[in-house]
Amino acid sequence: MKIAIITDAWHPQVNGVVRTHTHLIKELRQLGHEVRMITPDLFSNFPCPTYPEIRLAYNVRGGLKKYLSEFNPDAVHISTEGPLGIAARRLCLKQCWPFTTAYHTRFPEYLKAKAHVPETLTYYLMRRFHAPSKAVMVPTESMQMVLEKRGFSNVKQWTRGVDTQLFKPRDKSFLTLPRPIFAYIGRVSVEKNIGAFLDLQLPGSKLVVGDGPQLKEMQKKYPQVTFVGSKSGEELAQHYAAADVFVFPSRTDTFGLVVLEALASGLPVAAYPVTGPRDIIGNSTVGCLDDDLQAAAMKALTIDPQTCRAFAEARSWKTCADQFLRNLNPRN
Repeated sequence: MKIAIITDAWHPQVNGVVRTHTHLIKELRQLGHEVRMITPDLFSNFPCPTYPEIRLAYNVRGGLKKYLSEFNPDAVHISTEGPLGIAARRLCLKQCWPFTTAYHTRFPEYLKAKAHVPETLTYYLMRRFHAPSKAVMVPTESMQMVLEKRGFSNVKQWTRGVDTQLFKPRDKSFLTLPRPIFAYIGRVSVEKNIGAFLDLQLPGSKLVVGDGPQLKEMQKKYPQVTFVGSKSGEELAQHYAAADVFVFPSRTDTFGLVVLEALASGLPVAAYPVTGPRDIIGNSTVGCLDDDLQAAAMKALTIDPQTCRAFAEARSWKTCADQFLRNLNPRN
């Protein structure tokens, strides 16, 4: 099958959406499918205000039609609701091409937290964007229920996986900080609720791995916290494995790929009982979900790392790709 994936989120961005696409493409090609990524770097683009690493494409209409017509895909998947996604949606409707979409980011909750935009308005716009989609793919059952209660239709689950070859238990001497080490790995931005982690009164050390618009502000406000910036590949995996507990303070993520990466590295997880962590961890013994994040972090210290690793080993990117394929609606 020839599959076109249109996304506004792509390298060099470092986030769950980009990592999901990267692993998905690899698995789809191994299964014999031809995949064409249509991304902002193919067009004129400019940095997003406050998020310069995010590139926003413009004047895409003619080029987008050319790319899709030449590739002649059997299935079109629109992954994001940005400029490219909006243009692709318009083109598919005009050409009567069926397409699928994904709901990666909880923009209503994010925009409310960042700019006080009413959730009802943003959910209306999100519903309108996804309404013609043959399948709105979401990573968890909880997220499916949230969208269905908000009036979305044809919502389908599309799980996530983890690279257990890269993310695995390693020598903890990589970090020499006082222990226990409580780690946060992800974007340093308001929607991640990172302040809830940094405000905790915990023994040992707090480690933050990641970049983002709040990094300088957080470094100044919390000088006792170790900020190491963005990491990738082996270096990222070493930081995961060298910590003792992974703290995930977000209340608005649709999934939280970093949770699976932490578990694969042998790290127990402390998080709020919300969409994402609740779906991944559930009633298992690999993490602690509590509205008292400090209590969850301390309790997580007692969890066996081997249990966390075994839990992650059962979640593969092949399963993610298989589910994605089942949700596609071929044009022909």
